Amino acid sequence: MNSTICFIGAGNMSRSLIGGLLASGYDKSKVWASDPNTDTTESLSQRFDIKCYSDNQQAIQQADIVVLAVKPQQLQALSKSLAPTVQNKKPLLISIAAGVRSADIDRWLGNNQAIVRSMPNTPALIQAGATGLFANPKVTSTQKADAEHILRAAGLTLWVNQENQLDAVTALSGSGPAYYFLFMEAMEAAGKQLGLDPKTAHLLTLQTAFGAAKMALESADDCATLRQQVTSPNGTTEQAIKSFESDQFSAIVSRAMHASHKRAQQLADELGEE
Repeated sequence: MNSTICFIGAGNMSRSLIGGLLASGYDKSKVWASDPNTDTTESLSQRFDIKCYSDNQQAIQQADIVVLAVKPQQLQALSKSLAPTVQNKKPLLISIAAGVRSADIDRWLGNNQAIVRSMPNTPALIQAGATGLFANPKVTSTQKADAEHILRAAGLTLWVNQENQLDAVTALSGSGPAYYFLFMEAMEAAGKQLGLDPKTAHLLTLQTAFGAAKMALESADDCATLRQQVTSPNGTTEQAIKSFESDQFSAIVSRAMHASHKRAQQLADELGEE
């Protein structure tokens, strides 16, 4: 991959992707960023020694790939402002703005644009993310590979065949870190109730979560099998699992994810309005 990449918006996600790309050996002269906040661009330029702009139009003039890394509420105005240049240059557009459908972005840009929509999650900020990707029909196989290369700098990437599946990605991995933080918060609190000091409860909770995730990633067994392997008959773990099941733990998780999924669809409708 030897494309010139311009990031519009120099926030945390752009920093993470830029850092990951450069760490993998990508040519820094081919990575640019643009943001109206000069303090932000100066900080980015000093950290990564890349070319930065305060004018988006100037920034994308020679870009092969434009990463739209602004807040969802800002994307409509940004896209419309970029439309004349984008229509002339025809770069690959990669949106990391949550909830905005590719058809709406395409309409704002003047139609017939190659657009990849992505749904990264917050662990991408430490190169441990999970990102769902969808390509509209204008995206070539080479452009798909380029988009995957860029987002893979922040962690795992997976393609979906239908764009509405990104709403499910949002409910699972997009919102998912908060679910785990909530569960860990509850475990830590219960540990303190059982007599552990706060530091011990905190460290044991974090290491247990890390170890369980690492085991699941490295094992050929599925999560159900791994759970069964540590649940001895009449043992302590079995009692905890029975308590979870009596409180309909699986149904609680399912209802929560369906609520997140429904809100993702509602936001897409709201953000796509003219």
